[in-house]
Amino acid sequence: MLESTVAAVRPLDEAAMAAARELQGRLTKPAGSLGALEPLSVRLAGLAGTCPPPLPEPAAVAIFAGDHGVHAQRVTPWPQEVTAQMIGNFLAGGAVVNAFARQAGASVTVVDVGVATPLPVDPAAPDAAGPRLVAANVRAGTRDMTGTAALTRDEARAAVETGIRVAGDLVDAGAGILLTGDMGIGNTTPAAALVAAFTGADPAEVTGRGTGVDDETYARKVGVVRAALARHAPDPSDPLGVLAAVGGLEHAALAGLILGAAARRVPVLLDGVIAVSAALAAAAFAPDAVGAMIAGHRSAEPGATVALRHLDLEPLVDLGLRLGEGTGALLALPVVTGAVRVLHEVATFDSAGVAEK
Repeated sequence: MLESTVAAVRPLDEAAMAAARELQGRLTKPAGSLGALEPLSVRLAGLAGTCPPPLPEPAAVAIFAGDHGVHAQRVTPWPQEVTAQMIGNFLAGGAVVNAFARQAGASVTVVDVGVATPLPVDPAAPDAAGPRLVAANVRAGTRDMTGTAALTRDEARAAVETGIRVAGDLVDAGAGILLTGDMGIGNTTPAAALVAAFTGADPAEVTGRGTGVDDETYARKVGVVRAALARHAPDPSDPLGVLAAVGGLEHAALAGLILGAAARRVPVLLDGVIAVSAALAAAAFAPDAVGAMIAGHRSAEPGATVALRHLDLEPLVDLGLRLGEGTGALLALPVVTGAVRVLHEVATFDSAGVAEK
């Protein structure tokens, strides 16, 4: 499945992009006056292979959840059980992602790809239109990457292919845009390792404070990332190997979601540092997958900026967010929709009888 999905990822359609640029030039507004929305609309036309591209709706958020063996290195003060507890909160509709999804009219799918502790036995039952849970646990959390590889190659592949399947299921159900979400206590540590591995940046440059750790924990976290990279020396030309060595199950699954969306020519709106670290892996598998990626926001985690620079993606909003879950992507969703709606609904100078300069 992974190989066939990668093979299905193709470059953007140049003719559709040329048509979108030409249409932008005829709309009743000064050329370039919509700033970043104009090249975004052009890229979405290239992804869809038609101008104007379809409106990016309905939207579907996929939250991949997993735990991490590196938690044993005290890189976060939060107990690992919080991952499972937050899944219960997602399913009950009580998290920030749920509030933002309701505002945006987006569906929420929670995927257990590697949670280590038992999920809530009786989470609050939502109505049929509420969040749903997909049970796809590859293993009960990763191994501690400072002592051994976090995953075997087979486990990393299974997680990537879980993400591909989820993308296919959501697109088959009618989703016009996919949004990345994540949940996993300690997951900014493997995210920093992934960013450093794929970009060559120093661990101190890409490791952030996650949930807001103190100076002592932060220094230990940087040291953990540095030690794991030194131990495994992951090769960025082997993305499956990098994910296995220092990644998380949710990171691997998010890489698969991005690949699956790109193969189906559906845009994927990236959230924060977990998503963009996974996007680096997806781009290493299939460079043309970047054409399907939209950077929703600039996470406060420093690794996110380094990763976005490497991918040559400019975030749509910058609000200092560092929550994860898919929250930043959801806040950026109306911007993406607006970029496409302009091509559908704004009159041209000729049709409106407006004089050009």
